[in-house]
Amino acid sequence: MSVSAPPATLPRLLAGMSGDGPLPLSRHLEIHGSLPAFARRRGDSALALVNELERSGLRGRGGAGFPTATKVTAVAAARGRAIVVANGCEGEPASLKDRLLLERVPHLVIDGALVAAHAVEATDVLLAVDESATRAVRAVDRALGELTRGGPHVQLVTVPAGYVTGQESAVLNSLAGGPPKPMAMAAPIYRRGLRGRPTLVSNVETLAHIALIARHGGAWFRALGAPGAPGSTLVTVGGAVAYPGVFEIETGTTVASLVEAAGGATAEVRAFLIGGYAGTWVPADLGYQLALSPEGLYEAGASLGSGVVFALPSSACAATEIAFIARWLSGQSAGQCGPCVHGLDAVATALEQVRGGAAGEGALARIGRWAALANGRGACTHPDGAARFVTSALDVFAAELADHARRGTCSACAQRHLLPTPTAPARRAA
Repeated sequence: MSVSAPPATLPRLLAGMSGDGPLPLSRHLEIHGSLPAFARRRGDSALALVNELERSGLRGRGGAGFPTATKVTAVAAARGRAIVVANGCEGEPASLKDRLLLERVPHLVIDGALVAAHAVEATDVLLAVDESATRAVRAVDRALGELTRGGPHVQLVTVPAGYVTGQESAVLNSLAGGPPKPMAMAAPIYRRGLRGRPTLVSNVETLAHIALIARHGGAWFRALGAPGAPGSTLVTVGGAVAYPGVFEIETGTTVASLVEAAGGATAEVRAFLIGGYAGTWVPADLGYQLALSPEGLYEAGASLGSGVVFALPSSACAATEIAFIARWLSGQSAGQCGPCVHGLDAVATALEQVRGGAAGEGALARIGRWAALANGRGACTHPDGAARFVTSALDVFAAELADHARRGTCSACAQRHLLPTPTAPARRAA
């Protein structure tokens, strides 16, 4: 079955999504058509796919934003039987985009994984999903049951829940039977990853884009979005908006337009958190103007990261929100290095003392120094993200934090915190 290339409009990844369950294979094929012949053959698909990926300008949607064509090329050129790992371990509590794809359009993710597997001549495809995402696990399992057997061996594997377990080396360590913690690799993953074989680890949103690029081409993909990072992307919008959830947008869309698409702000917004808990706080007046592209966010020292935009209302207590997440991030340490185990704990403790007015003189300056010391010195990047979250908060909420340091708790401190953690789930997309 084939379908003509759809117009360069939205939705793309979320096309046809309705109801509350996953699209069955028959409906998936009605919407997207079959994969082209080149994408179903081993070896000779590599050059064709890489060419289209280069034309598309697709960058990874897992947070790092690495050029996808470069990653695929490196694995295809490595010696040995390759493995493809679809990383659906979404540890970021404020993000729902990967779960949404797996729950509602699993065949698009599987298609992308199979296209990549044929391109790098992989014999195995592992779909790694957070074990706590039970709806996603069921949807992927059902989708795999609808496939015609043949080609690479495709397997669903669950990974223990956790903030750092989605980092690619942590996923590989878990798949190899070890603890789900980031680890130092003896060689680059593209050369010697899982089972000592060349491994392509790709975020599930990235793979879903690959499935569409294989069908419609790189020029079609980049007909939308910002020139430097084209296409569409999924963003989870939370906080003070009428309809929180997952939205597919053109890259380069402004935060103001995204908030409007989410039904508008429900209260005065004090600041936006861009990129999740490893991301950056920006004041609302600047945040509304930001374009959600690498170039647009660079000036604010931010990146889209895990695809999160959270609107913090002025009625919330910033000191409470920041201290709560800093403590949660400290508890998510993999326990492998001092900056993470001791540094993040010290920062969280000091922020809790600031909130209660018990931190003493110079506390905010000390917190800034400690966060800077943790940055870049960890065994993984977890301390870097936590430091970015805290240091940007010290800047944006300087007045509120200083007031708490002098006077202690405020009337808003008693409110339930708004920023989600696994014990306070984000609202699921409709």
